[in-house]
Amino acid sequence: MGKNSAPEQGGEQPTLPTHGAEILPDVEVDSYSVELEDEEGFAGDKANKGAFLKILDEIRKPLRELGEDPLGSKPSAEIGRKKLGTLLTKGDPEAAAVVQSAVEDFAQQLQKVIRRFLKLKAWRDTQCIVVGGGFRASRVGELAIARAGIILKTAGIETSIQLIHNDPDDAGLIGTAYLLPAWMVEGYDAMLAADIGGTNIRAGIVELNTAKAKDLSKARALDLQHWCHQEDDGIKRDSAVERLVEMLTSLIEAAKKRSLRLAPVIGIGCPGAIRHDGSIVRGAQNLPGNWESDKFNLPQAIRELIPRIGEHETIVVMHNDAVVQGLSEIPYVADCQRWGILTIGTGLGNARFSARQKAKSQ
Repeated sequence: MGKNSAPEQGGEQPTLPTHGAEILPDVEVDSYSVELEDEEGFAGDKANKGAFLKILDEIRKPLRELGEDPLGSKPSAEIGRKKLGTLLTKGDPEAAAVVQSAVEDFAQQLQKVIRRFLKLKAWRDTQCIVVGGGFRASRVGELAIARAGIILKTAGIETSIQLIHNDPDDAGLIGTAYLLPAWMVEGYDAMLAADIGGTNIRAGIVELNTAKAKDLSKARALDLQHWCHQEDDGIKRDSAVERLVEMLTSLIEAAKKRSLRLAPVIGIGCPGAIRHDGSIVRGAQNLPGNWESDKFNLPQAIRELIPRIGEHETIVVMHNDAVVQGLSEIPYVADCQRWGILTIGTGLGNARFSARQKAKSQ
């Protein structure tokens, strides 16, 4: 398997739930979890949350040496994205200028990374790129992404750059519903979902609202639970799985209290390249412990601990987390035949999709 592709799928697959599937009910996944590498390292390292903080630190360094840093003595990583956004809009002009400079420099790096993706065969003729991830959820992130889009537009690149419509935390859950054919959730109000990231693990109830919109455009995330596993030093993989199962189990009870008919399905978004058996090939290095072991299978582990939901056996389906976030955007890219997503967070997630002709004609 090359570095610029997902695990080989082997021909067209059925639209039944399959871990890491290339063929999904509404789209084909042309590419995901690409690791672009050059003489300077991985391109994704230049366009993630850490890259922005590094740029900000470099801008602040000479000011600190002069004792004139308008952002104070606190390290950039500890300032917080909301505070940085406030400095941009309401802060001292010098402090705002420092943050704005970092936004501009990061936008320049991001647009270069986007150009590299657009040169890939699997990303050819991409009409639109949606940007999600935790960085997008901040004002600083929104401005940097918008600025990158303007740079590309003025350079004559026709691919449009858009912010993901749902809050990224919600999108990482809502997108799991698109991993399933519609008949699997017919007659149910909601399903469980989890989004596993390099910093946080989130879980929630996805209320489908198919009576209001069959395309799931009215789906919403409820009772979102959040655990920052990065703050727990020495956390083991099995302990992380147990914590996730505790979150999901409490959500089953929450669904009962809401009188929601819960489908016996759990959708999972997880970093890395996902095999059809649910094991992870690569890309899970930021998770606690070894998630790429041949002896570890997350969907199987969850099924063993939550064997039934209601009267039925539990079905767990897992895909790459960037793929899942991208799927949440399906109702908003109806005019695009080929589109992609970048998720800017601890790493740089990515996926490229093509709309399925069969799905469009239904």
